[in-house]
Amino acid sequence: MGKVGAGGGFQARLSALLAGAGLLVLCVPGVFGGGSCCPPPHPSSAPRSASTPRGFSHQGPPGRAPATPLPLVVRPLFSVAPGDRALSLERARGTGASVAVAARSGRRRRSGVDQEKAERGEGASRSPRGVLRDGGQQEPGTRERDPDKATRFRMEELRLTSTTFALTGDSAHNQAMVHWSGHNSSVILILTKLYDYNLGSITESSLWYEKLNDKVGLKTILSYLYVCPTNKRKIMLLTDPEIESSLLISSDEGATYQKYRLNFYIQSLLFHPKQEDWILAYSQDQKLYSSAEFGRRWQLIQEGVVPNRFYWSVMGSNKEPDLVHLEARTVDGHSHYLTCRMQNCTEANRNQPFPGYIDPDSLIVQDHYVFVQLTSGGRPHYYVSYRRNAFAQMKLPKYALPKDMHVISTDENQVFAAVQEWNQNDTYNLYISDTRGVYFTLALENVQSSRGPEGNVMIDLYEVAGIKGMFLANKKIDNQVKTFITYNKGRDWRLLQAPDTDLRGDPVHCLLPYCSLHLHLKVSENPYTSGIIASKDTAPSIIVASGNIGSELSDTDISMFVSSDAGNTWRQIFEEEHSVLYLDQGGVLVAMKHTSLPIRHLWLSFDEGRSWSKYSFTSIPLFVDGVLGEPGEETLIMTVFGHFSHRSEWQLVKVDYKSIFDRRCVEEDYRPWQLHSQGEACIMGAKRIYKKRKSERKCMQGKYAGAMESEPCVCTEADFDCDYGYERHSNGQCLPAFWFNPSSLSKDCSLGQSYLNSTGYRKVVSNNCTDGVREQYTAKPQKCPGKAPRGLRIVTADGKLTAEQGHNVTLMVQLEEGDVQRTLIQVDFGDGIAVSYANLSSTEDGIKHVYQNVGIFRVTVQVDNSLGSDSAVLYLHVTCPLEHVHLSLPFVTTKNKEVNATAVLWPSQVGTLTYVWWYGNNTEPLITLEGSISFRFTSEGMNTITVQVSAGNAILQDTKTIAVYEEFRSLRLSFSPNLDDYNPDIPEWRRDIGRVIKKSLVEATGVPGQHILVAVLPGLPTTAELFVLPYQDPAGENKRSADDLEQISELLIHKLNQNSVHFELKPGVRVLVHAAHLTAAPLVDLTPTHSGSAMLMLLSVVFVGLAVFVIYKFKRRVALPSPPSPSAQPGDSSLRLQRARHATPPSTPKRGSAGAQYAI
Repeated sequence: MGKVGAGGGFQARLSALLAGAGLLVLCVPGVFGGGSCCPPPHPSSAPRSASTPRGFSHQGPPGRAPATPLPLVVRPLFSVAPGDRALSLERARGTGASVAVAARSGRRRRSGVDQEKAERGEGASRSPRGVLRDGGQQEPGTRERDPDKATRFRMEELRLTSTTFALTGDSAHNQAMVHWSGHNSSVILILTKLYDYNLGSITESSLWYEKLNDKVGLKTILSYLYVCPTNKRKIMLLTDPEIESSLLISSDEGATYQKYRLNFYIQSLLFHPKQEDWILAYSQDQKLYSSAEFGRRWQLIQEGVVPNRFYWSVMGSNKEPDLVHLEARTVDGHSHYLTCRMQNCTEANRNQPFPGYIDPDSLIVQDHYVFVQLTSGGRPHYYVSYRRNAFAQMKLPKYALPKDMHVISTDENQVFAAVQEWNQNDTYNLYISDTRGVYFTLALENVQSSRGPEGNVMIDLYEVAGIKGMFLANKKIDNQVKTFITYNKGRDWRLLQAPDTDLRGDPVHCLLPYCSLHLHLKVSENPYTSGIIASKDTAPSIIVASGNIGSELSDTDISMFVSSDAGNTWRQIFEEEHSVLYLDQGGVLVAMKHTSLPIRHLWLSFDEGRSWSKYSFTSIPLFVDGVLGEPGEETLIMTVFGHFSHRSEWQLVKVDYKSIFDRRCVEEDYRPWQLHSQGEACIMGAKRIYKKRKSERKCMQGKYAGAMESEPCVCTEADFDCDYGYERHSNGQCLPAFWFNPSSLSKDCSLGQSYLNSTGYRKVVSNNCTDGVREQYTAKPQKCPGKAPRGLRIVTADGKLTAEQGHNVTLMVQLEEGDVQRTLIQVDFGDGIAVSYANLSSTEDGIKHVYQNVGIFRVTVQVDNSLGSDSAVLYLHVTCPLEHVHLSLPFVTTKNKEVNATAVLWPSQVGTLTYVWWYGNNTEPLITLEGSISFRFTSEGMNTITVQVSAGNAILQDTKTIAVYEEFRSLRLSFSPNLDDYNPDIPEWRRDIGRVIKKSLVEATGVPGQHILVAVLPGLPTTAELFVLPYQDPAGENKRSADDLEQISELLIHKLNQNSVHFELKPGVRVLVHAAHLTAAPLVDLTPTHSGSAMLMLLSVVFVGLAVFVIYKFKRRVALPSPPSPSAQPGDSSLRLQRARHATPPSTPKRGSAGAQYAI
């Protein structure tokens, strides 16, 4: 879960891949870069992977039927059901030949003369290393010293009956998909394609029909082949979406087709596990469609569906067979878990089984379980629904603190999960659950993991087919990886005993626990790469795997080993890697060597790998691309696909093994074999005896007979695992963990009822033992004692301490002990509203409340019953989103004078805030809870001030510049009225106009721009503030004096009064700039005795024809504008300013015209 993602982690049955899973992909290491898989012929072929993080992922549930078999996921899914046979091949780019039995990534194909010899067949029949050369000559040092224990190889060449088909004229195509439906059908469909690696698309395709041995003439370019899992006669071909979007549908096993146009592009298909005509289609634009007519008509189900997060209903858990489970994204990026009927998925008919959001890409529907993930407080939380009941939080040991989880298996009503805990990096811990999937206990620590080609997590765990409860795992101990085996679902683990002798019969000195056998458990999407392990349901005792003997697992010196007694003992069978297939229900083993060279031989064993015979299956060496076994029960026909050379066409070699048998097996050909673990016959609570063919009898088995008999065993302590909250100690006892309180009762336990009191043990799920210690170890029902409430907590559903104004917040009441059915609950939300509940069960879904105001609210909850009471408090911060921050401060100030800066917010009430201030040359910020600060500047120049406001998860900031000087002049400017018609009253416009005004003043007066600062003020009519500043060059010389400022001021006033300052706003719109006073008057000087504003006004009235004028004389060092007007409009980054009428006393300097935009 980290993310509940799909993607390989569980190494399942390789035999299922070869004998039941259907479609395969063969990748050529080194050809397409680093051994990665070949480019998929269709988008749906990409493996589903856990991202993760980190991801709560799964292995492709049985209820999931994606027809996306390239590359194959590790478990057989409904897209290719058991019994189907289909293969996808990739020819090596550049050489033309497909390296099917691909070498490990470190090996390379021969070139030059060796390559030509290989293609001619020279040296192609080399025997297993260290045994015999062709011609029967024995290699030096390979004398069999113990014939009874050595693996025997019969070197005379025998011939298998085979038939070769050539796809004549198709040598250019480099990809192929092969379908063999079997079930008394001889039809083999082959779709070959030319994939252009430069264009990244398919440019040609051909469809071949084996029964006619002819090419089907289709002009349409085909990209993919689908086969109905419940009716193999129904076939669907998908056209290349870059050319057209169509489906070709056949109901007669490919004999005829009907073409249907599509109005969307299919990315993947999901067939229904029971209904052959029901299909879900996922489009490239993340829409999900359904069809009830095998693709002939489609209906939109839902938009915004998460890739690979849609599932059919699971029979036995869902009542409606047409119910669809899906994860859909909202417009704001959240995800919901939704269910609806395939033909009626309107908004009114959709259900949301899990309330609220879930983590993206986290929905899993698998068997009877549904899993989702929800992250809160920085930690992932995992929830499970069993048989579609209400979701419950999955309970791991208290301090597991998982950061990643993968659902490995949900077989037999139990969840097997791999969890990466807080202190792990490349390993996972295995946990196993109770039936409901809620309570998990540890099965094995530090299991090795790796990353697949697509980044998906691969867990080194393998479930042995045919034997319930048997697993192999690679565990990391002190930086060494060792292989362990369990027969009881992880209750007990042990190392593998190495073989007594090697391939030649020489003794192997390997003493447990210092030395043992180690196996590669990675089941690759390409079964012809290293790390092969195979088992089969119909051959429960036989396991074939590659590995090594020593102190740890190694990637070098790899050999092949076989066990014919379910992992108790092992034999070495080859010193090089081979692919091993099961034929005749496991009665025959077929081994094909891993090599990049062409081959014409394979090895057969009729006695579970004790001896091997060499057979040729073709007269000309073949570069093998893939192998398929016959569908059905007998599995005695194998089809090999490949090329004779890099210039040849595709070749199909059908090998018939029936000719090597002269009769069918009868009862006398079998012997009983009892499953055991190191002599212990009781496995998972039962003794099981199977029928096995006698090794000396060479007869054809046919149908699988299964176990002869099964007898339950008497229960012992070994049949019980530790219950949740308990840990197994060195003496074998299960004792409570330090964090677990055994006396805590179930929340549902009420006075007069009963509960199950754990003994510290629980029976292993699916264990069939009876009697014995069963009664002693089984949880006992006890009457619920009355208890006073204890351990009361109140939290939000998402674990946060914040809520948003006007939105629902869900509060959860949690109680460790107490009678939940007889406990009165009172909740006070702290905003004048309180509620009461008769019992705790009424609050299981949470208590919802909406706060209408922002602030910090004290939420209190009190529970009472007849035996006592308890209370809890939650301080909840209710906020609303902060939209805008504006920093208000003066444009200009004098040195060593106090300056006030204020952060103005919109909206003004947003809750608890933190302010971070940066100003001057300070390297450390000032952090306050108030929105205003005061400070001084001790040097002249331009200074930047920044305020950052933190509101919840949001941080907003504003930055302003302030000029600091000992003295300056200022004057208010006005403009011709036409400027107001073009004033949108926004900060950007004011900044631009300020630059234009400054440029006009410089051009009209010739005053250097360094002396002028213009700030356009917000509001109408449009006004501005003009500042005349003393300029000092960088060397500190030529600083302007007060007299210089006086001269500049006089010049500016003169030009303004003469209408010499103007600018063109747009063609035909000319704006005049004026001094905002009644008559012409110069800017007056400042005397050094004043620190504030001083103004002298002389009024002269002339009665005969004289004009009236007003002279303003400013005797100050700084003239600061008035405070912001309270009428400032919300959302504006500047505040409306007012001009002062009177001089400001020195003791109370005025605050600046904050919010005006200026140019300097």
